[in-house]
Amino acid sequence: MSVRSALARARFFVREFSGEAAYDRYVAHARSHDPDAEVLTRRAFERARTDAREADPREGFGCC
Repeated sequence: MSVRSALARARFFVREFSGEAAYDRYVAHARSHDPDAEVLTRRAFERARTDAREADPREGFGCC
C-alpha cells in the first residue's frame, strides 16, 4: 500500500468517525431524490443534527 492510499484511507476513517462525512451523504441523497430541492447549508444541517441528538433522551443529553 502506498503512502497516498494509506493517507486516503486514514482520512476516510477520520471523516466517518467524526461525522464530517454525514453532510456529504445528506447532499448526495437530497440531490439524487429531488435535484430541484433546496439543500441545507452545512451550518443549518449541523444545527438540525445537533438539535435532533439533544432532543433524543436515549443520547444522554437530558438534564437531571
